Formats: sequence, C-alpha cells, structure tokens
Amino acid sequence: MTAEQFTTGHIGLNVSDLTRARNFYQQVFGFDAIGESSHEGKAFAFLGHGSNVVLTLWHQSAGGFVKDRPGLHHLSFQVGSIEEVQAAERRVRELGARIHHGGIVPHAEGLASGGLYFEDPDGIRLEIFSSTGAGDSTAPHGSAPTCGFF
Repeated sequence: MTAEQFTTGHIGLNVSDLTRARNFYQQVFGFDAIGESSHEGKAFAFLGHGSNVVLTLWHQSAGGFVKDRPGLHHLSFQVGSIEEVQAAERRVRELGARIHHGGIVPHAEGLASGGLYFEDPDGIRLEIFSSTGAGDSTAPHGSAPTCGFF
C-alpha cells in the first residue's frame, strides 16, 4: 500500500433554503455562482471562484444542523492574513449570523493562529482563520483546541 496525497475537491452541504444559503455564502466568502438549478426536488448551487467549485449547496433538508449526531463538526476556511479574517467578521456581523467566542480568537492559548467561529443560516458551524495574527487574544478553552468546542 502506498501513501497518496489527497486534497479536498469540494464540500457539499444540505441546506433548508437554497436562496438564503447561496446569498449567505456569496456575501461572506465572495463565492461566484458557477452553476445552479431550481428544479423541484433537484435544486442546487455550485459556488466557487472562476470554474473552481469550492462548495455545493443541495436543497435536500429541512430544519437545522444537528450538532449532537455523528457527521460534520465544522468547515474551516483559511485566508492569508488576520486582516482578511477581520473583514470576514464584519460581513458575518452585518448578516446577523451567530458568532461564537465573541469574535476572533486564537486556536489555543499561546498560538498565533486563530480565527472567527460562526454559524450559517442552518446552524452549520464555520471557521475562517489565519495562521498568524490572533495570538494577542485569550483562547476560550486554554490549551484545548478552540475549533473543537463551539
């Protein structure tokens, strides 16, 4: 058996309201709408940059994200600087999304990396982080990983 190098292709999420979710992800992340369908029972949106699909939204669910069952814990997106995280935080706050830990925090006490932890309109937990610039704040869980407990 040989070790392979895998990278994420795209992420697919079930959402309860396709238009609301598409607008949210486009406003927060600046994604382009690459393709979509509004056909009954087969509604979807492909979002990304240029022709590179990053996120697919599938209108195949009702209700909200269930945090106490096996499955997705959170999605994490990395940006190049803490200033980009701060700009994303402003957009997330303007949209009225639920923000955890009060704002940008380090990944753990003493680390320079960190970010913003928040939820999309269906309650799916999200993170936008930078590898540097967050170390001036106190980590919410000490040495435990911030991204694990929100």
